[in-house]
Amino acid sequence: MYDEQQRPERPRRPDGPERPAQGPLAGFTVGVTAARRADELIALLQRRGASVVHAPALRIVPLADDGELLAATKEIIDRTPDIVVATTAIGFRGWVEAAEGWGLGEALLAGLGQVELLARGPKVKGAIRAAGLTEEWSPSSESMAEVLDRLLGQGVDGRRVAVQLHGEPLPGFVESLRASGAEVVPVPVYRWMPPDDAGPLDRLLDAAVSRGLDALTFTSAPAAASLLARAEERGLEPELLAALGHDVLPACVGPVTALPLQARGIDTVQPERFRLGPLVQLLCQELPGRARALPVAGHRMEVRGHAVLVDGELRPVPPAGMALLRALARRPGWVVSRAELLRALPGTGRDEHAVETAMARLRTALGAPRLIQTVVKRGYRLALDPAADTKYADA
Repeated sequence: MYDEQQRPERPRRPDGPERPAQGPLAGFTVGVTAARRADELIALLQRRGASVVHAPALRIVPLADDGELLAATKEIIDRTPDIVVATTAIGFRGWVEAAEGWGLGEALLAGLGQVELLARGPKVKGAIRAAGLTEEWSPSSESMAEVLDRLLGQGVDGRRVAVQLHGEPLPGFVESLRASGAEVVPVPVYRWMPPDDAGPLDRLLDAAVSRGLDALTFTSAPAAASLLARAEERGLEPELLAALGHDVLPACVGPVTALPLQARGIDTVQPERFRLGPLVQLLCQELPGRARALPVAGHRMEVRGHAVLVDGELRPVPPAGMALLRALARRPGWVVSRAELLRALPGTGRDEHAVETAMARLRTALGAPRLIQTVVKRGYRLALDPAADTKYADA
């Protein structure tokens, strides 16, 4: 670890304040689509050195204003169901709090005290007990599939089942209950809708399409679906899918979250435990593993998203310099012509003098000018040291 006074200085990013340079995600840019708990996820990423671009892909309908939830709550009070399935702790607590705000809290709790109350996992059990209720049963796996197996196993034909939803789709759950003869009452807690202002989401989308992101995180299936829908509205869906399929790592908190992406043929990475912490730890493994490390002129150079590690020291590089460096790194040791490097530069209307200017700034940023050699009248090359390949491969 670097001492505080040894940390290389990083430029201010346009999307927020300066970020710490250290950590396994230093030099990488991660997109965050979360609305709820976004601050927690952003803090975890920044603590590990990532630069973060955040744009909520959704907005949560305020419970007090949610007419659908109010109608479902009144229906459950008027006609008590046989079974109630609570799926999330925050959703169950929010439902009870909303009912209290409408003056229906006591009636709702009284009704829930008379039913077979199933809790998806330990957090939901805690919320149920905090409300003065007791669950009938909870699966050890926290799996809705296990809840469904229990319900179908005991039989639901002719029974009335209320399911507390939380914005997330429950693939096949409601359909299976209805197919088995149950009357299902959905309780839509925390419904999600597109953001009021699409500007930040559009900027995040543009960053993904232009490969300005190294990874894009999703913590809910509706967020993934919302981003895909916005891309389709703007005619950018093919470009977004191409980016997510090759250059921008799509990271989902769990398999349900990944469903909208998988439906479009996009493979995602997911942590074994469906939590924010493991999601960030997964990125700490995946992104450095995708970065290319090269032995160059007696140094170890690792090309990351918007920066380079030279012998383990982070070196922020301007966008034009990164474009040149990526072009050189695709063929390390080989000469890349000025004309080819010019095509790699962002923007149009440039001449070869722009390559020389960007190259000078790149060398300054790297802090080791001999990493890149000028080949007179031909172009530039990375000074690859093939003899070091084995040493670095074994390191």
